[in-house]
Amino acid sequence: MSFPSGLPIGAGWVETDSASVRFPYDGSEIGTAPVATVELAHAAIDAAVAVRPEVAALPSRVRRQALLAVRDELAARRGDFESLLVLETGKPLVDCRVEVARTLVTLEAAAEEVARLHGETVPLDLLPSGDGLIGFWTRRPIGVVVGIAGFNYPLLLAAHKIAPALAAGCPIVVKPAPQTPLATLWLVQLFRQALESVPAAVQLVTGDAAVGSALVTDPRIGAVSFTGSAAVGHRIAKDAAPRKVLLELGSNAALVVAADADLDAAVDAVLRGGYYASGQACISVQRILADESIVDRFVELLAARLTEVVVGDPRDERTRVSALIDPASTDRVLSWIGEASAAGAQVVAGGGRAGRSIEPTVLVGTADGVAAWDEEIFGPVVSVRRFSSLAEAWKTVNASRYGLHASVFTRSLATAFEAIETLEVGGVIVNEVPGFRSDTMPYGGVKDSGVGREGPRFAIEELTVTRMAVIRPS
Repeated sequence: MSFPSGLPIGAGWVETDSASVRFPYDGSEIGTAPVATVELAHAAIDAAVAVRPEVAALPSRVRRQALLAVRDELAARRGDFESLLVLETGKPLVDCRVEVARTLVTLEAAAEEVARLHGETVPLDLLPSGDGLIGFWTRRPIGVVVGIAGFNYPLLLAAHKIAPALAAGCPIVVKPAPQTPLATLWLVQLFRQALESVPAAVQLVTGDAAVGSALVTDPRIGAVSFTGSAAVGHRIAKDAAPRKVLLELGSNAALVVAADADLDAAVDAVLRGGYYASGQACISVQRILADESIVDRFVELLAARLTEVVVGDPRDERTRVSALIDPASTDRVLSWIGEASAAGAQVVAGGGRAGRSIEPTVLVGTADGVAAWDEEIFGPVVSVRRFSSLAEAWKTVNASRYGLHASVFTRSLATAFEAIETLEVGGVIVNEVPGFRSDTMPYGGVKDSGVGREGPRFAIEELTVTRMAVIRPS
């Protein structure tokens, strides 16, 4: 990793204390990362406020070229980024490769959207008072953006904060998760190199909740973009008010298997969508609702193929499940499995440890009121329930406090459109995993899954405000 020591704050790098970054698979130290203080968080906002006019005035071509330059530099070092992500997240190599590939798409898409940032004319003469007036609106940068990313996809999530902010003409201060700062730190350095005339356009601070609070409560910021847990997101929304917040929070994504579904395809979707990133994805399959006429066969097929989900060292290309981000997360997931079992769920497969990892787990009959069904488990665990009618299935999906993505497997176009019309989620995926996400589509949830939308085009709209112009020619 070729960047200076310390934190990128203002025009330079500020030396700070450091903390260990550990490989979740075996707990070994892979490096150290700088740790910010509340005072440094304030300094970063000071610097962002100071360069705000300069960033807003950057020509479209300069913003576009910077985004493309970062994309090119990242592409040239993609293998290094993939290896680093494996080490700091503990996520399997196959998932880290996907993360880097998606980051490249995100950067290029944001660059393309710079050319589409425009306004419209308005017919002011719909009222007599508007006769002779010319009206039009443009989009202007919302101001300083604070971007806070989760640990599970640190590079991609940071790119979804930084790239739209820069495309919109906003300076940004990004805060990665304490466990996974290194890939984001490197990404920020690439941006600062691409914007050498105004490096403070992109800054980074690390640290604890107090540092995060100092960022989101500063009255000089324009918006906060946060990806993480619902509990933290709700607190940020309160602390940041009345400034704009974009919240991409948790979920317990449902997959509905209708009576006419292709069962092999549905089972394949669970194997791919329930255990990727070791289950640490907000739209991974968690709740499976299968029609009573096929549920037993579905569970039988799923259990028979579970050996395809290889548990092991995340550096191994064959691995699909490895250690969770830290031992506390592992203990929590195992306790939720135990709670579900005590409440009557059948552990069809897994349920225990495999070294520092958790075995791919299938629960059947998980009850309401149990965390493994109601909350976001964020581990390699899926729960299966039966239903007797599609109306019952839709009602069960919608009963959750979350609503990010859901999917339905069916051969019926009528059933597919019924799901699209009925399910209270941000995205309905038909005959594919709920974890499907193209980085150019609008992405976000409803209810406790958040507010606002990501995807470069949509995030740029969120990070700009309309400015109306009314002119009476002299």
